[in-house]
Amino acid sequence: MENSAAHLTRRKPKKPKKKWKKPLIIILSLLIVLGGIGFIYQKQLVVLAFNLFASGTVKEALDDSYKAAGDKDAPVVQHTDPFSLLLLGIDQRDNEPSRSDTIIYSVVRPEDNKVLLLSIPRDSYTEIVGRDVKSKINSAYAHGEAKMAMDTVEKLLENKVDFYAAINFHGLKDIVDAVGGVELPIKKDIENKSKAHEKLFVQANKPIYNGEEALGYVRYREDSDFNRTMRHRIFLSAFMNRAMEVKNLTKIPDIIKIAGSNFTTNMKSDFIVNFAESLYMKDSIPTISNYMLKGDGKMRSGTWYYDLSDEDLTYVRGMITSWLDPNTTQLIEPESDDKKEGTESSTQDSTTQTGN
Repeated sequence: MENSAAHLTRRKPKKPKKKWKKPLIIILSLLIVLGGIGFIYQKQLVVLAFNLFASGTVKEALDDSYKAAGDKDAPVVQHTDPFSLLLLGIDQRDNEPSRSDTIIYSVVRPEDNKVLLLSIPRDSYTEIVGRDVKSKINSAYAHGEAKMAMDTVEKLLENKVDFYAAINFHGLKDIVDAVGGVELPIKKDIENKSKAHEKLFVQANKPIYNGEEALGYVRYREDSDFNRTMRHRIFLSAFMNRAMEVKNLTKIPDIIKIAGSNFTTNMKSDFIVNFAESLYMKDSIPTISNYMLKGDGKMRSGTWYYDLSDEDLTYVRGMITSWLDPNTTQLIEPESDDKKEGTESSTQDSTTQTGN
């Protein structure tokens, strides 16, 4: 009996939990490791999800937006090479021709993660290639759409225009709302007061501005053309910052769908998708450098034009050449607009000050 009792005593303390503690620890450890990897490589994971579930939709939408620039063939460019892109903002209103209200010549250097935005005032007096006349540069799109606009800008800047992208401002409002609004450095209320202009009001010092407010920001026209073009560049930078956020990557198909017929480009969908993916995988958003062509306003036969400075054109042409050269190691960075423009940028443009 004693032996039996001893035997029972030895068998009494059972600890079955030991059988699953080790696997539980392993599982928790794996979850921690995978969670850490997911945090570190969240961009890669999101891009993977994008490629699996959305890339086909994006390519289809981009294919619908493709429009050749007349008989002008788009060049074959690797998405890692420097290239130029003419950005055209079309602000078509009732009973008005489709003039390009915004004209920005940009150079993208993917390897350096840098972008140059050069604003060309819409009233710039220059030769309109294909019409054999000199007029406001924004009339080129009205008479010959993207091809004439590209040819005219190439002639003016003496540098190639690889691609164009044109968007009607009608699509801007919904696109901004799709990414949850944008941050804009507005320090004073913006309001059109002239009876000749569309009424708009944008309140200052808001953390986020919705699509309607962003549209008012870029459309406001009761100060200088210098300030207006600067607002366009600031908006582009703000929208890029917002769209590059991880949470907004999966919204890209919706954004492109919203753009729809309001967006045309001669960039092939494969090029755009490959470039966008490489851009997104960078450790930071692209560094953007801004500049605006300088000149003076003059009246000709009762019409106001903007005469570009020959000296400034020479400077800008050299700057563009350095940016387009893939072998350039020391880029010509644009001089500060404040230095070139003087006091004009310190008036109403207190609403739009930002770094390059």
